[in-house]
Amino acid sequence: MTSPLQDTRPRALSVSELNHQARHLLESSFMQVWVEGELSGFSRPSSGHWYFSLKDRKCQIRCAMFRGMNQRIRTLPKEGDQVRIRGKVTLYENRGDFQIIAEHIEPAGLGALQLAFEELKRKLLADGLFDQARKKPLPSLPRHIGVVTSPTGAAIHDILTVLARRCPAIPVTLYPTAVQGKAATADIVEAIGAAQNHGVADVLIIGRGGGSLEDLWCFNEEAVARAIAACSIPTVSAVGHEVDVTIADFVADLRAPTPSAAAEKISPDQSDWLRQLREREFRLSNSMGLALRRLGTQLGHLGARLRDPRRALLDKAQRMDELEMRLGKAVRQRLATVSIRNDHLSRRLVLQSPRRQLSENRDTLQRASERLTSVIHQNLKLRRDSLEHAAQTLHVVSPLATLGRGYAIVRDSDGNIIRKASEVSTGDTISTRVARGEMMATVTSVETGDPNTPD
Repeated sequence: MTSPLQDTRPRALSVSELNHQARHLLESSFMQVWVEGELSGFSRPSSGHWYFSLKDRKCQIRCAMFRGMNQRIRTLPKEGDQVRIRGKVTLYENRGDFQIIAEHIEPAGLGALQLAFEELKRKLLADGLFDQARKKPLPSLPRHIGVVTSPTGAAIHDILTVLARRCPAIPVTLYPTAVQGKAATADIVEAIGAAQNHGVADVLIIGRGGGSLEDLWCFNEEAVARAIAACSIPTVSAVGHEVDVTIADFVADLRAPTPSAAAEKISPDQSDWLRQLREREFRLSNSMGLALRRLGTQLGHLGARLRDPRRALLDKAQRMDELEMRLGKAVRQRLATVSIRNDHLSRRLVLQSPRRQLSENRDTLQRASERLTSVIHQNLKLRRDSLEHAAQTLHVVSPLATLGRGYAIVRDSDGNIIRKASEVSTGDTISTRVARGEMMATVTSVETGDPNTPD
């Protein structure tokens, strides 16, 4: 049984709790909105914050724009302006006021900055700064990368992270500059000039991270556009996010959607290099193996066709023995014939028996025998000398005999035989073939000798 004193009514929220829950519900339901209307009740207290209302024919809503945001606005809005604001829907808990915290405000319609953007774009287009013909090609393998951006921004961190991953061997030089505010335009122009004067970078990234149109406006200035167009180094514009488009993007030689994408576009991937290197190493190894096997086969065929000089010498020696035997047989036959003739003449002499004629015939026979013997010996000696000369000539022209006498065959690095000292230069590599072995040497000096000496 319920006690008559117990309170059964639902728990009531405090005003603070209700406003807090309402604020949380609004902020979680509306992340960011664009609202257009007529500016009313504009006030600017000493704190620097702006307070105003936006209204249309039926309704109005309170708005606040804090000093950190409104300092970016170039033109002070005024009562009755038709404007567009970007901001977050929330609740001011202290008064329970439904409001928008504005982050950006611009004139309704196209907007002043957008009008200035389009006007400068038309001017530079007419001047030819956007022509594809004047754009310089980027190096396929940059030796040095220059970066024009803030040294403390996210852009330089993203660029260095990508380059360290893809190709850390490429050096990077930062040309620091402001990338936001009134001084940024002159700073960027000066940094581009510094990169050109430095003369080490062969590609230049110019940009910054994301932001509002006001944040990126320095990259829509004419001075920056003309500095990029006049830059002798190939340039890559990397301003903001992919949806952000600036005048610098049109003038630069290449537009990258983000700083990270710029680093990706201009740097080679070392992992691809390593893969290509391994593939080429594999193909080279296979090609070398095939070439060596083909050359081995050719060497075998040439070796089979090459006649051994010793075999030729043996053939000549055998031929000399054959000629010697034939000469001995011819001499014996000749002597036998002479002996028979002598016997016949002796018998005729005995039959005729003239002493004087016998004496003369004996002298004649003796002289004929001596001449015959001399002729035979001379003929035999000439044939033996000719045979020995042929053998010596064969031995002399043999490459092995030449090498054995201390001579050498000298070839250059291409395998060509070197016959004159003028055919080599200092520092050339030569090979020297001697009777036993081969040596490699490097030419340290060359003396060509008397130019009148015949080759």
